This record gives sequence, structure tokens and C-alpha cells, in this order.
Amino acid sequence: MDGYPAASGHARAAVDSRAVRERLLAHEEALSPRAARSAAATRRSPEGPPGFRTEFQRDRDRIIHSKAFRRLKHKTQVFIAPTGDHFVTRLTHTLEVQQIARTVARALDLNEDLAEAIALAHDIGHTPFGHAGEQALAEIMPGGFRHNEQSVRVVELLENEGAGLNLTDQVREGVLKHSKVREGIEHEAWGIAGTLEGQIVKIADSVAYLNHDIADAIRAGLISDAGLPPQPADVIGRTHSERINTMVSDIVEASWEGVTAPREQTADALVITMSPPVLAAANELREFMFERVYLWEGQASQARRAGQVVAFLYEHFAAHPGEIASDYQIRDDPPSRRAADFVSGMTDHYAMELATGLGFPESALPAQFAR
Repeated sequence: MDGYPAASGHARAAVDSRAVRERLLAHEEALSPRAARSAAATRRSPEGPPGFRTEFQRDRDRIIHSKAFRRLKHKTQVFIAPTGDHFVTRLTHTLEVQQIARTVARALDLNEDLAEAIALAHDIGHTPFGHAGEQALAEIMPGGFRHNEQSVRVVELLENEGAGLNLTDQVREGVLKHSKVREGIEHEAWGIAGTLEGQIVKIADSVAYLNHDIADAIRAGLISDAGLPPQPADVIGRTHSERINTMVSDIVEASWEGVTAPREQTADALVITMSPPVLAAANELREFMFERVYLWEGQASQARRAGQVVAFLYEHFAAHPGEIASDYQIRDDPPSRRAADFVSGMTDHYAMELATGLGFPESALPAQFAR
């Protein structure tokens, strides 16, 4: 019966985990020659076989069961503590990135499990209040602060009471190199990921946030579908589903030649990409969102207030590290680092409650939290 054990009443058939794993590895071997293989995965601390899973599946499961991942449901994406039920949170954003990354990886015959693990962990070190919190820490912390670097720090050092998750090097590299700066979707801020799955997550992140941020901005009444720039709308689409479908389909089509080319022909090059017309349209739409939403004065005002909360908490705990009541710290680190680790791990509401309890004036809170 195709190699599967037959069930007999309540008896449990013995299943050889090694045979299951070998079947999974054989499936990976049948993928594109450019796909990453979990059999070649490496970890800082070697471990025994992962039972019925591959190495990348084990990474995925560790991320999902981590404390930092669960906290994403109460962290801001763009709109701080929105009153509606349907605004995106950092967790729902992560799930959208995961879905897009898996779709692209499957279409290109690459390793879905690796793309999924990177996607699930890519924002795991993000601050409360989204980029407002990140910017506040970046400005005040010695050496600066970036959420992608913090995500790697979380999985390497802070989770599991300081033991970290011991994720594969391939996942950690994809997490580090997923981030972008304002210059554009394909701007190389931290270099190009060594795996195509890592490259997929970087571009999937852009597709996800650009489209759900437009939907949230429309929901908030800041923009309308009809008010989007006409040229990018003509290229990408005029509805949420049209835009996502166009961008995802274009990534697959534009990347196909590079994925199927011999590795030596594309060494150290960006392989997962968009076609020039779609990329230009996406970047124009992204710039529109900066001008009309991300840097809109009403949003900027709330972001400044949220940033002040983060700065207040950071300064307090950097001055009083003994008050950090959390295992989310490395006690031998300097107080500034311990404070940044503690504050960046907070959810929005916990940060607000803790700040007001320490004397931050309620009148200075973002409007959604002010009483």
C-alpha cells in the first residue's frame, strides 16, 4: 500500500523516523538544483537527527513555539493600537510574508520549509510600536539598533532563557538580510542572502507590507483606491488582490531564468527579483506610501509619542538595570544592551502600562492610549 503502514484497530504501527526523514530528504533532492537542502544545513551547536522532520522544519517549529513569536500579535505594524479589528499586526504581517514566500518558493521549485522558517523569524526582534519604536532605539542606543539584527540576537541569545534556539545558519542569515531601507525594494542594505529562499523572503516582505499597508490606510480613511498614483495602478492593479497577484506572478516569471541558470553564472547576484516595469511601479507606490501614510503628520505625531515612550523606558532601565524583571537579557552585558533587549521585546500595551507606572505622563501617550 505505497509503503504506508496499515492501521489495525487500536494497534499503533511502528514508524521508522529515519525512513520518514529520508523520504523528506529525497523530496528535497528532487527540487531545483538551486534549492537549499536541509541535509547541508549547519548549526553553531551540532544536534542529533530531528526525528520525523528536516532541519529547516525543526527551525520552523522552534520559532513558532518561542515567546518572542507569540508576542508579535500585540505589536504594531504601522497603525499604533488601531480601534478596528481588521488592522494588520506584526503577527498577521509575518503570516502574510510566510504565505507569499511559500507560494514563490513552491512555484520556483525551491525549499518551502526554509523560506517558511526565515519568514516566521524575520521580525521576531521587532520593537513595540513598529518602526517608531525601532527609530527611537536607533537614535538613543550606543551603536544604533536595527530590528533584523535584533531578530538574530533573539534567536541566538535571548530565547530559551539565554540558550537561544540554535537555528541553522541558513535561517539566521536569511533573517539578517531580509531588511531594506527607504531607497527601494531591492536595495542591498545587508547584502544578498546566500540562499534563494532568503532572497524570496526579502521580496515577499515588501509585497506583503506594501499591500496590507495600503489596505490599512484605506481602512483608516487616509487614502482611497481611486487616489492611488495612476501609473503604478495601471501596471500592478487597482485592487488588493490584483496587486498581490501581479507582484507574486511577476516575481516567479522574472526570477525563473536566474533560478534555472547554473549557479556559477549568478554567483553573488540577486536572482529573486521583479521585472523592471513592476519593480518601478512598486517603488513608486512605496514612495507614495511614505509621503501620504508613513510620514503623514497625524501618523508622525503618534509615532513621535510612541517613540518617546520607548526612549523613556530605555533610559530608565539603562540607569536601573536591576529593575529588569525578565529573563530576556544577558546579565553580563552592559546596562544599555540589557535595556534595549528588554524594551525591544515588549508588546505595545505592556510598554504603555510599564511606562505610566514609572511616571511617564498619560497625556503624552499616543492618543489611542491616553485616558
